[in-house]
Amino acid sequence: MRSVVLLAAIVALPTVLGAQAGAGFDWPQWRGPDRSGISRETGLLQQWPEAGPPVVWTATNLGAGYGSLAVSGDRVFVQGMRNRQSIISVLNRADGRGLWSKALGPGGSGGGQGPGPRGTPTVDGDRVYVLSENGDLAALRAADGTSLWQRNILREFSGRNISWTISESPLVDGNLVIVSPGGRGAGMVALDTMTGRTVWTAKELNDEAGYASPIVANVQGIRTIMTLTGAAGIGVRASDGRLMWRHQGAANRTANITTPVFGDDKVFYSSAYGTGGALLGLRADGDVVRAQEIYFTRDMQNHHGGIVLVDGYLYGFNNSILVCLEFATGKLMWRHRSVGKGSVSYADGHLYILSENNVAGLVEATPAGYREKGRFRIADQGAASWAHPVISGGRLYLRNQGILASYDIRR
Repeated sequence: MRSVVLLAAIVALPTVLGAQAGAGFDWPQWRGPDRSGISRETGLLQQWPEAGPPVVWTATNLGAGYGSLAVSGDRVFVQGMRNRQSIISVLNRADGRGLWSKALGPGGSGGGQGPGPRGTPTVDGDRVYVLSENGDLAALRAADGTSLWQRNILREFSGRNISWTISESPLVDGNLVIVSPGGRGAGMVALDTMTGRTVWTAKELNDEAGYASPIVANVQGIRTIMTLTGAAGIGVRASDGRLMWRHQGAANRTANITTPVFGDDKVFYSSAYGTGGALLGLRADGDVVRAQEIYFTRDMQNHHGGIVLVDGYLYGFNNSILVCLEFATGKLMWRHRSVGKGSVSYADGHLYILSENNVAGLVEATPAGYREKGRFRIADQGAASWAHPVISGGRLYLRNQGILASYDIRR
């Protein structure tokens, strides 16, 4: 086994409580309630019609961008670039009607990979936190977009924008909002959610930012934030920003994008560009958690589409091939080309996949083999469809550049 560069602290993701289908299922941030890509709702279609689920509404003119969306209460929150400005737009959940939008600052070209923001807004109670592709971090009133505070994290923490621009979605943990400026002695920072003042900086973390978004979890009593930087899978203590481990094996030098996956006191990091995935075992030791690599696999070189952990198995794309791995051992259960390389979310026994070539798919989440339950094509907007699918309140939301569609997927 490879050892981890630094001793670690880590923490378990908060448990999402189950509920009855159709009501109360918000998706308030990147990758859902606990950033795992998993919805707990049930009562959803187990097979799609040939043409796909019925469209409830379609919203247009949201602006260029690759970010996913947040659903909270009666509203949908999404970022885009319009008139060279990086904006957030808020829609009515029932019919897609626009409620308000707000410019955060200048938009970005995306380094040749398409303009606009890559992140997802984070809704926390009556506030929404949003980070632009150029580092403008804003706290807004969710009801009407009133600005509560705003800071530019690159300028204020001596960070440098990365090649394809900031892609992180802010993490809210209690009274802290966590972001990764990538500055020296400020690879990650925590700001007060109410005022925006700096609470701590991760002084030992000098890594340039990656394209991943952090998660937070409790491991054996220690609350820890984990992410994939431009150089390593890392974990810092949530209370003060202390760096507790830095594992380079699952990181590459081009683009580290995938959100870490946590379960059973273990964390899984993965990246593409010829790299792979590493599972680290975590153990509390005083006020830190020590981490040690359990296995490394070349069978999960996940580029941008995310990985879900369901009943002890990992599902995600190994480059362009959808695979299922046993979480504890890394054993390959099956592989399939599916609808093509894309992003993956989960609900009610199924994987919801959106390929970058504009095909949505429904696949049963089982280690027994690939079992497709339907597919349909969405309109090509002239760029790769990289936004992750969202499942909330009996609806499937698919965003592709300036267009967002809501589909009825209730049984």
